[in-house]
Amino acid sequence: MIDISERAQAHFQRLLAQQDEPGLGIRLRVVSAGTPAAQCELEFCGPAELTGDEWTIECQGFNLYVDGESMRWLDPANIDYEMTPTGSQLNIRAPRIKGEAPGEGAGLVERVRYVLETEIAPQIASHGGRISLVEVTSDGVVVLRFGGGCHGCGMVDVTLKNGVEKTLRERIPEVTEVRDATDHETGEDPYFARKVG
Repeated sequence: MIDISERAQAHFQRLLAQQDEPGLGIRLRVVSAGTPAAQCELEFCGPAELTGDEWTIECQGFNLYVDGESMRWLDPANIDYEMTPTGSQLNIRAPRIKGEAPGEGAGLVERVRYVLETEIAPQIASHGGRISLVEVTSDGVVVLRFGGGCHGCGMVDVTLKNGVEKTLRERIPEVTEVRDATDHETGEDPYFARKVG
């Protein structure tokens, strides 16, 4: 069940009116469904662009077309257009699109990978960095490799200990330590330059 607030419907109506194209609707789909990278995409959609497998939701003055493959990830979902102190924004809340967190019976590697992908990687990406799991040893040591803006970054040790290791140890008690396997001397575009000498 997808709930679209009256404010969101009014917002879509304004956007569609600016396009001045009869029969134009809005298409909603989930990209990378069931993964930590999942996100919702919205786009204008004319009748000729429909493939026939969409779910059609009749709204005030337009149709919302939900991609057939995406529907199972969007039940439930809520679309709202909210006013904030700095302006307004469209919010789509779809708690199932990223899939389920690993359960209690999940292995250590699976749980570490989930926390890395859902909590840590997005924060590192905000600085142009990447992080990947190299291995998890039998004694709970997590070995990582940094890339992008973190490769050669002068603050990577702080990120590793105060951010990554702290988060992993709080979420997963079996993690005993986090180590960096990156050769930071070869970093070409670090977020913070390393001090030499």
